[in-house]
Amino acid sequence: MARNNEIFICFIIIFTIVLVASVNVWLLNTEIVKNPPENVAWFVHAVRNILGYGTVFLPGYVIFKYVTKTNYLNKSGRGPIGGVIRTCFGEDELLLVNSNLHNTRAPRTAFQDGVLLLFYFFGLQVSYLSWGVLQEKVMTQKYESGSGEPGYFKDSQFLVFVNRILAFIMSAIVLFCTRQPRHRCPLYKYVFCSFSNIMSSWCQYEALKYVSFPHQVLAKASKTIPVMIMGKVISKTKYEFYEYLTAVILSVGMLLFMLDTGNDRSTSTVTTFSGVILLCSYIAFDSFTSNWQGKLFNTYEMKPVQMMCFVNFFSCIFTLVSLIQHGGLLESLQFMFTYPQFIFDIIVLSVCSASGQMFIFSTIDSFGPLVFVIISTIRQCLSVLLSCIIYHHQVDVMGSIGLFLVFFSILLRIYCGYRVKTIKLQNSNALKTQQS
Repeated sequence: MARNNEIFICFIIIFTIVLVASVNVWLLNTEIVKNPPENVAWFVHAVRNILGYGTVFLPGYVIFKYVTKTNYLNKSGRGPIGGVIRTCFGEDELLLVNSNLHNTRAPRTAFQDGVLLLFYFFGLQVSYLSWGVLQEKVMTQKYESGSGEPGYFKDSQFLVFVNRILAFIMSAIVLFCTRQPRHRCPLYKYVFCSFSNIMSSWCQYEALKYVSFPHQVLAKASKTIPVMIMGKVISKTKYEFYEYLTAVILSVGMLLFMLDTGNDRSTSTVTTFSGVILLCSYIAFDSFTSNWQGKLFNTYEMKPVQMMCFVNFFSCIFTLVSLIQHGGLLESLQFMFTYPQFIFDIIVLSVCSASGQMFIFSTIDSFGPLVFVIISTIRQCLSVLLSCIIYHHQVDVMGSIGLFLVFFSILLRIYCGYRVKTIKLQNSNALKTQQS
C-alpha cells in the first residue's frame, strides 16, 4: 500500500511540473511577456516570476493535500520517498507537548541584553549600509565593458538568486561544522517566509527603477506600524501602549527627515504609481516575513542559522527555476562576463546580504520582529544621513526635528520597556510574598 502511495506521489510531481512548465512556456512566448509596455513591465515580470515559482509551489501543495487526506504519514514506509515526505510535512508530536522548549534558556541580565543588542545593531548597520550603497549602484548605474560599451543591469530576480545562494552556502557550512539542536520544524513551513522574502527583495530592487533612493528609504522607515499589525494578525502578539506610541513617533520623525533631505534632489527619479505599488508590496511582504519567522522561532526549537539555511534553500529553488524558465539566468551570466566590474559588485553585495541575514535572524530570535524593525529603521536614517554628508545634501529645520523625534522615540521605548519590566517584576515578587 505504501509503495502504491509513493508511486502516485511521484506521478503527481511529474504531472504537475510538466503542466505548470508547459503553461509557463506558452505564456513566455506571448508578445506581451516578450515586449511588455514600459508602464506595466514590472507587473508582467512579477507575474512571470510567480508563475515560475508555481512550478515548485503547486506540486508541493498538491502533495501536501494528498498526504493530509490519505493520512500518509501514519501509513508510509521508511524508504527514501517516505523519509523525504516525512521531513517536508511531518509534525513532531513531542514538540506539541513540549512547546516551551524554545523559552527554557537561561534569562539574560539587562547588561547582557544591552551588549548583545549593540552587537546586533552595529552588525546590521555595517552589513546593510554597505549593501544599500551597492544595491543602488547595481540597479541604477552604468557599467562599461572592456571595449567601452555601456550597459545597465535589469533583472532584479538574478540579484535575489545570487544573494540567496551565497547565504545558503554560508549557513550550510556553519550547520555542517557546528553542533546544532535537533531540527523539529516541517520544511514546508519555511516556504511561506521564503516566498515573501524573495518577493520583498524583488520589489525593493525593482522599485529603484521608478523611485529615488530617499523615497524608497522613506517607505522602509514606515514599516514599524505594518509589522505590529502583522504581528497581531499572525502571532496574536499583544503590544503595550508605549510601543504603539513610540512607533508612531518614530515613523513621523523619519517622514519629516526624509521629506527634508529629499527636497534638494532636483534630478531624482520621479516617483510613479508603479513605484508606490512596489514599495507598498515590499512593506507588506517584509512585514509578513519577519513575523512569520518570529512565530517559527517561538514555536520550534531552532537556531538562527537553521532558519537562515532552510529559508534560503527554498529561495534558491524558487528563483533558479523561474530564471531558467524565462531565460534570465543565461542573460545575466552573459552580462557578468561582459562587464567584469559587475561580478565584483554582486559578490560583495551578496556577502553583505548574507552577513546581514545572520544578524537579522539572530535579532528576531533574541528580541522579536519589532526590535529588528526599529534597528532597521534607524539604519535607514543613518543611510540617508551618510548620503547627506557625502553628497552635501542640506538638512533644514524640518529634518532636524525629524532626527530629534527618531532618537527621542528610541530612548522613550528603552525607558518605558525598562519601567514596564521592573513593575511586572515587582508585582510578581509581591504576589509570591502574599502567597507564602
